Amino acid sequence: MKVLANDGLDQSGIDALTEKGFEVLTKKVPQEFLIDYINENKIRTVLVRSATQVRKDLIDACPTLEIIGRGGVGMDNIDVDYARSKNIHVINTPSASSESVAELVFAHLFSGARFLQDSNRKMPLLGDSEFAKLKKSYEKGIELRGKTIGIIGMGRIGQEVARMALGLGMRVVAADSNVGRASIKVKFYNNQFINVDIETEPIEGVLKHADFITLHVPGQKNGYIISAPEFAQMKDGVAIVNCSRGGVIDEEALVSALNSGKVAFAGLDVFMNEPTPSKEILSHPKISLTPHTGASTLEAQDRIGLSLAEQICSILQVH
Repeated sequence: MKVLANDGLDQSGIDALTEKGFEVLTKKVPQEFLIDYINENKIRTVLVRSATQVRKDLIDACPTLEIIGRGGVGMDNIDVDYARSKNIHVINTPSASSESVAELVFAHLFSGARFLQDSNRKMPLLGDSEFAKLKKSYEKGIELRGKTIGIIGMGRIGQEVARMALGLGMRVVAADSNVGRASIKVKFYNNQFINVDIETEPIEGVLKHADFITLHVPGQKNGYIISAPEFAQMKDGVAIVNCSRGGVIDEEALVSALNSGKVAFAGLDVFMNEPTPSKEILSHPKISLTPHTGASTLEAQDRIGLSLAEQICSILQVH
């Protein structure tokens, strides 16, 4: 049985599938040749990340497909309902990368709070000639402890962000129309823990009270979650991070808010025009940038590979 991991698969997943008799193909097939490749090789399972699109045309054209797997959480690059209507199993790994994404949120927050995204650009150029000037320009950093973080979207990743924020001594407020209350268990190294219940509230309250805002929502088909009216409701000097999906923040409105000082800094892992983000966004000195690497840790990739392998074996009843 052949499995095509078109956007790659961690070795742990490959090994787990190979041990069960699967042939795992990791060749990256361009989108325009994907249908022919699946049919020629009688692929029964195709695994993707965020790059490969699995749409209605591919589903209709590939009768051998039995399973479509997404290594990660969001499945907006797959026509999920249509695939399932054709009796194709659609699977993902919703919890495997939560910690990795949440840690990247804080990497962006710490970077912006201490101007790392700017100092890492300027120190190699000016550090030996304008050290004192640079030191002066970065002296107004801020601490995260004691500040309020607003989480928009309290699914698995949002709750992991809340857990880390509580561990840092932050106040957590959250908005989610589908989650009324989240019970967060914060574990410590010595097996002690605390439980904190977080009641969600309307997004307007989060925008008004948060010092830092982070989004953990699906891709939007109709409009933005954050645009000019939402920026206007925020505190002056707020910071915003998006490690969820490109297009949930109006990037033009974000740049305007950064330039006016309404937003102190931003952290972006996802962009409106991936894989060709706007040059204005890429060059802005107040934006910390990563190329959609939220789930890209060795630990997360290991968990993703093993989770996909386990689900495939279960569906196809391979023991």
